[in-house]
Amino acid sequence: MTALLETAGPVRADRRALAPDLTRGFMLLFIALANAANFAFAGQPGLDGTPHGWQRVVNFLMTTLVDSRAYPVFAVMFGYGLVQLARRHRAAGVDERRILLRRNAALVVFGVAHATLLYFGDFLGAYGIVGIVATLLLLRRGDRFHRLVLWIWGCQTAYAVVLAVIATATAHAGDATIVNSPNPSLAASSYTRSLVDRLAEWPLHTATVLPFLVIVWLGIWAARRRLLEEPGRHLTLLRRTAVVSLGISIAGSLPYALVAAGVLHVDAGTVEAMYRVHAVTGEYGGPGYVALFALIAHRLAGRTERVGPIVALGQRSLSGYLFQSVCWVVLFSPWALNLNGTVTAAVAGIAVWVLSLGIARLMSRRGYRGPAETLLRRFTYRPAAIDRTTA
Repeated sequence: MTALLETAGPVRADRRALAPDLTRGFMLLFIALANAANFAFAGQPGLDGTPHGWQRVVNFLMTTLVDSRAYPVFAVMFGYGLVQLARRHRAAGVDERRILLRRNAALVVFGVAHATLLYFGDFLGAYGIVGIVATLLLLRRGDRFHRLVLWIWGCQTAYAVVLAVIATATAHAGDATIVNSPNPSLAASSYTRSLVDRLAEWPLHTATVLPFLVIVWLGIWAARRRLLEEPGRHLTLLRRTAVVSLGISIAGSLPYALVAAGVLHVDAGTVEAMYRVHAVTGEYGGPGYVALFALIAHRLAGRTERVGPIVALGQRSLSGYLFQSVCWVVLFSPWALNLNGTVTAAVAGIAVWVLSLGIARLMSRRGYRGPAETLLRRFTYRPAAIDRTTA
């Protein structure tokens, strides 16, 4: 039984594929930029409605590359990771469902704690809930069933095209600007008040993001074909996915991005229609960015020292994500340092990400997995299994 536990425990660092860790590590920068902006404006999407100078550039880049385009990457990676974990434990003769259910239940607990103490816009709890559903309903299905997700994405693409046509056909000139939807917890005058507000905001936020199950499912489909462990065998598919998906994502964001940058002037109804296109096409950032980083990982084979800090952060992405939230509370809360503004949020996002790279690299050199990862593994596996498999 001891040997079985050693095989079935957490994956050893020397057996990890490069692409998933590289993707998570870099995309935490985009998560940092998005969440810092949310905190800086105490609302979503975290954009200045009347930008000037560099604010125009930041608004345009944020809207085109980051907003609604970062979280789908982690949804794809989450689905991919479910299959990796299930495959490893099934091969060891362990009931993978039991392990996955415990792990996802722990993520729900992490999410409740994160949302209550730090940030209502938590995704961990939603991942846990979706992970439980995927474990029970999707993972043991056959290839024929999983091809359904490709048809779903095809239908969604057609839907996005229809929305784009409607937005174009009904566009009218005007002077509407981007308006941030307020989040009371981010504008609260005290920590206690923010905590109370978050208790009301998190359940609603979680309910709105649960439909990303279809993005997680795409990650499950990709993992069944080992697209990230063996990118060299799937270069054509990865290139097409990167070009087509990122093309849809960027094209769908452009009209709304031009409004956000103060270049395009339309009425409020047109802005709303453009935002719907922007939001739907944002989901394509998930497979697009994942495919792009898989191609980069393939090119970097044998030269990983160049991206060592990013990979180290990707291996500790849960700790990195939670560390960011602590930073945003300190930097942007009205009762703390109370920073604000478009450029300030962008600089803070980059600075915190760079700081987290250094911390992750130091942890890697000392052989430390990260506090959140260690705690999650203690929830998921028996202590004896952890001690023998994370040397």
